[in-house]
Amino acid sequence: MQERIDGRDDTMQSSASAIASEPASSALPQARSDAPVGNVLDSLIAGPIIPTLLKLAAPTVVVLVVQTFVSVIETYFVGFLGKDALAGVALVFPVLMLMTMMSNGALGGGAASAVARALGSGRRQDADALVLHAVVLAMIFGLAFTIGVVGGGRALYRALGGSGEAIEAALQYSSFVFGGAVLIWVVNLLTASLRGAGDVRTPALVIFAGAVIVVPLSPALIFGLGPIPRLGIAGAGAAVIVYYVLASVALIAYMRSSRSPVRLGWARPQWRLFKDILGVGGISAIGTLQINLTVAVATALVGPFGTDALAGYGMASRLDYLLIPLLFSLGTAATTMVGANIGARQIARARRIAWTAALLGAVVTETIGILAALFPHLWIGIFSSDPNVVAAGSSYLRVVAPFYGFVGLGMLLYFAGQGARHVTWPVLAGTLRLIIVAAGGWLAISIAHADLTWLFAAIAAAAVTFGSLTALAMRLQSWGATGETPRK
Repeated sequence: MQERIDGRDDTMQSSASAIASEPASSALPQARSDAPVGNVLDSLIAGPIIPTLLKLAAPTVVVLVVQTFVSVIETYFVGFLGKDALAGVALVFPVLMLMTMMSNGALGGGAASAVARALGSGRRQDADALVLHAVVLAMIFGLAFTIGVVGGGRALYRALGGSGEAIEAALQYSSFVFGGAVLIWVVNLLTASLRGAGDVRTPALVIFAGAVIVVPLSPALIFGLGPIPRLGIAGAGAAVIVYYVLASVALIAYMRSSRSPVRLGWARPQWRLFKDILGVGGISAIGTLQINLTVAVATALVGPFGTDALAGYGMASRLDYLLIPLLFSLGTAATTMVGANIGARQIARARRIAWTAALLGAVVTETIGILAALFPHLWIGIFSSDPNVVAAGSSYLRVVAPFYGFVGLGMLLYFAGQGARHVTWPVLAGTLRLIIVAAGGWLAISIAHADLTWLFAAIAAAAVTFGSLTALAMRLQSWGATGETPRK
């Protein structure tokens, strides 16, 4: 994917002004017969930016909070099975997180972007066909995870540091979770397609229903209840898959109905539509891998400082992960709005949306970071009262948290880039971030024999570089050539 750097936003904006000056109604694709679809597109293409962003983001924030709650509750129940079961879940977690981020944020972002651009340009048949193409990709990638994790799970979990009964527990849990990986991918890409069409309510309702199902079902399957046999740790995985079976059935039924803004139906497979999704999702998947690799490298560099340092870093960096739901919710809203406006050839408005979302994300994350840096003990104290653990965790937050705003800025511009089919520069910025953490941390620890503060300084510098480079690329980059077909 070649992206053009020309440094001339004024030329781009003037070329878009003739289109943007047309009546807003002319920029709207023709709805089938349902006014709500047109109303949603109207708000995306012509509505006020910040209220529309927040309206799209709010349900996703709530949903992700609910998902986090369910995960904590499930881990609580697994804890009654002993430390080997907890260790098994811990081994599976990074692999499951990788798959979730790829299906929701990477390929899901590609699907949302493609659907939004198709609807924005009035290509409703393409928007509908993209749903089926997303399902096909979900089956392919889901099957790949099933084969890779179920077939090679023992070697994988051993490489992650597992041994003995912990590996056996991980295999039992993951045999259910990754045995149903296709269902997880299908649900995540269908909900992404709906978000791309501006429907955030239906995905929220489906996930809320999942919480209602999983919270009581998980302990019933783990410990047994009446006629339900005791499955142990495998019961936790089985409860998750039961939810995804029901969720996939519900989503397919809804998206086959006339109420859905995009319809799931038969369409002849076309490479151009696969390319429309993969052109964004494929590169975004690399970015997802980079995020996980950066965390893994930082963890490995902290390890030699001992258990207390590792525990403190782990508890402090958990705050980094808690920023992800917030950034994801704002980011998916930005993807949808930018994609719709790119499809409608409203380039200048698409860029305003991108910058508005990025600055909003930067302000919110920077506020959280400053508070964490000023009062680190309030966060670390939730997990441990050990003075060495608190000291290590507080050191991380004092050094790294003040630069959270750069992470928020870069991530929101990355999501906006998904909507515009321009994610190469954000991914390259993520590559540089990984290199700075790995090389800078190694030099500080292994060569200079510095303390943890210098490693944390490298992590902070990497965050600043990521946000700054992504913003600079956005400033210099033209979104004029998007490959979209103008509306007739």
